[in-house]
Amino acid sequence: MKLAIALIAHDKMKDDMVQLTSSYQEVLKDHQLYATGTTGQRIIEATNLPVHRFKSGPLGGDQQIGGMVSNEEIDIVIFLRDPLTPQPHEPDISALLRLCDVYNIPLATNIATAEMLLSGVAEEKIDWRKLIRQRP
Repeated sequence: MKLAIALIAHDKMKDDMVQLTSSYQEVLKDHQLYATGTTGQRIIEATNLPVHRFKSGPLGGDQQIGGMVSNEEIDIVIFLRDPLTPQPHEPDISALLRLCDVYNIPLATNIATAEMLLSGVAEEKIDWRKLIRQRP
């Protein structure tokens, strides 16, 4: 199953995102990738993976991805956040995280959780939408 995966990273986390996507390149190559501006460019340069790039987060990229989440067009969000640096667009970030909760979108905000999600993707153990739709 081809998944839509959003990749976002704060400035201090971009190197980690590049390392993560490089390490999981064989898994990610079979899926549709979306990213905010600079993060997407860094991933493309490091991996040659095709990535649909949105605007940078502070310029609305987080909101663009949030719109896709609310339309159920994104299956997984990996958002490597810098918890120690204040972000000027924190309300946009909070809205995106809330939308992931509202629409039951798997969300990783750190490398450890991102690796767990990508391992699940590699093993094709991402059936959560099917399970949710079967609820009475």
